[in-house]
Amino acid sequence: MIANNIITNALVHLHPDDTVAQALTIMHINYVKHLPVVKKKMLIGIASEEELLRFDENTPLNQLELSDIGVHAEGDEHIFEIFSKMVEHKLTSIPVVDVDKQYLGLISQEDLIRHYANSFSIREPGSLLVLEVNKRSYTLSEMARIVELENAAIICSFISEIPNSANVMVTLKINRGDIQSIMKAFDRYDYKIKATYAEEEIMDNLRERYDSLMSYLNV
Repeated sequence: MIANNIITNALVHLHPDDTVAQALTIMHINYVKHLPVVKKKMLIGIASEEELLRFDENTPLNQLELSDIGVHAEGDEHIFEIFSKMVEHKLTSIPVVDVDKQYLGLISQEDLIRHYANSFSIREPGSLLVLEVNKRSYTLSEMARIVELENAAIICSFISEIPNSANVMVTLKINRGDIQSIMKAFDRYDYKIKATYAEEEIMDNLRERYDSLMSYLNV
C-alpha cells in the first residue's frame, strides 16, 4: 500500500495569505494540528498549531518561517515509511507530493488508523495471543506451524520492542475464538505467553458491564 492509495483531499490546505487565526480555525475544524501551506500547487511549508500560537492572530502565514518542507511523503511511498515520518516528526497529518514536488493531498493520522484497521485484519473475528520471544530466536514460520497444527491460522502479526531488552513482544491475531489448545501448544514449545484476548472474554465482559448498568438504573 502506497501514499496514493490513501491520500485524501477532504482536509483543506492552507494558503500563504491566510492569517494565523484562519489557519488555527481550519485546524480546529479538521481536528489536526498540522496543515500544509500551498502556493500555486507547490508545497511551501507545514504550519503547526504549536508554532502559530506564538504569533499574533492577524499575522499572515507568508510572514512566518514555516516548518521544513522536506517533511513530506512521495506519492509512491509505502505507508510504513509514512507512518515512521509522522511518528518521528510528531505530525497529525503529512502532505503528499509528486515527483515534481507538486502538492497532491494529505494523509492524516485518522487515514492511517482507518487503513490499518481495514487492511490488517483487525476487524476479523478471532483472538489475540501475545508472546515474549528473544529477537534472535523469533521465527514467524515456526509460530504459524504451531498454530496450523491446531487447525487454526495466523491472520496477522505485530512486533513491539521491549526497552532495554533482548526480547520483543509478538502479537498474533488468530482466526479462532477458543485458543486454549493453541496456548497449550505454545507452552509445550517453551514460549512465554504474556496475554490473551479472546472474543468470548470480551463479549462476556461487555455483557457483565451492561447487566451492571441495567441493575444500577433499576435501583
